[in-house]
Amino acid sequence: MGDKPIRVLIADDHTVVRRGLRTFLELQDDIDVVGEASDGATCVAAARELSPDVILLDLVMPGMDGVEALRALRDAGSTARVLVITSFTDPSVTVPAMRAGAYGVIFKDVEPRDLANAIRSVHAGHMLLQPDVAAALMAPDPAQASPLTAREREVLAEIAHGRSNREIARSLSLSEKTVKTHVSNVLMKLGVADRTQAALLAVRRGLTGPDR
Repeated sequence: MGDKPIRVLIADDHTVVRRGLRTFLELQDDIDVVGEASDGATCVAAARELSPDVILLDLVMPGMDGVEALRALRDAGSTARVLVITSFTDPSVTVPAMRAGAYGVIFKDVEPRDLANAIRSVHAGHMLLQPDVAAALMAPDPAQASPLTAREREVLAEIAHGRSNREIARSLSLSEKTVKTHVSNVLMKLGVADRTQAALLAVRRGLTGPDR
């Protein structure tokens, strides 16, 4: 991340929420609020103009809602990592956002310090999920076919749990060379560039297994 502050765009249709978030975040030395948006369409336009690192995104907004905004951001090639901030705790509301490309979900009653840490975590490439949202994402989605072999799915599950090649080899009783080959095949078949992207895609598509 270097010494540059994390550039944050806040998208929420309530002015008081946006101002409250901005007021706190501007107290953080490593976070710079670069803009605000009151709806999804404005968020997408602002992301294009401001190139934020992280977008704090409400799900329920007039016109283009949060999930639609996520898809539009993805289609526009935005590299911003989206952290959903919502008052809805029902996974049926938040899971679609994760499947649309969000990096995490937090609730609006979050402690300010935890919010700042969540932004830092998402900016670093980590997923941030409430346990019930994670469980819902882990449930297999029959609409999403996987091109992976059974062994590749096992390796992918280990990747999603953050394990190194050495740890995967030990867990699955394989050589590190074999694991490296499986990892390469997984990345190629899923069309992703690295392990982090593979892990994110695995969780969103329900391709991972339970942690051990």
